Amino acid sequence: MPNLVNRLLDKEYTSAFGKARGMVILTVSGQTMAQTETFRDQLAEKGVRMRVVRNTLARRVFAERGVEVANDTFSGTVAICYGEAEAAIHAAKLLVKPDVKKIGKLVVRGGFLEDSFLGPKDTLALADVPDKNTLRAQLVGCIQGPSRALATLLAANQSGLARVLQARSDKQAPAEPQ
Repeated sequence: MPNLVNRLLDKEYTSAFGKARGMVILTVSGQTMAQTETFRDQLAEKGVRMRVVRNTLARRVFAERGVEVANDTFSGTVAICYGEAEAAIHAAKLLVKPDVKKIGKLVVRGGFLEDSFLGPKDTLALADVPDKNTLRAQLVGCIQGPSRALATLLAANQSGLARVLQARSDKQAPAEPQ
């Protein structure tokens, strides 16, 4: 029977990670407290939480959620950055920043996005995904583009005819005396 602390942590992990739609699992060994707090503050700006976890309990919570993770994912000092789906994207963007890469002590072990487990490379690839507002603007541009092209095409015949008629009338008009 697990002890009281493990049961409480298991309950807390289940509650926190069960609701999370996006997670990044990383190794945080070798960092100073100041570096960890700076990274945690940068995550918190976008609503992402970070928690250093007990490996066996975290593995159990993922298994209960139906997610199979590799055995080496939870080894060493592991932290999970979690929150909404955009949390994983924001965490991945922070991990590829030059100042974080320069320190070199944060190693991505995997990620979780919308009920799918991602490997380390796929998790870091999330850094290339634009934010929600940029995606909305791109979608509006895609929707608006064909209709704008159609309107321009339909107006081209009338405006072309008007320019031809104006040129013809300018050519036939007598020159005004000066």
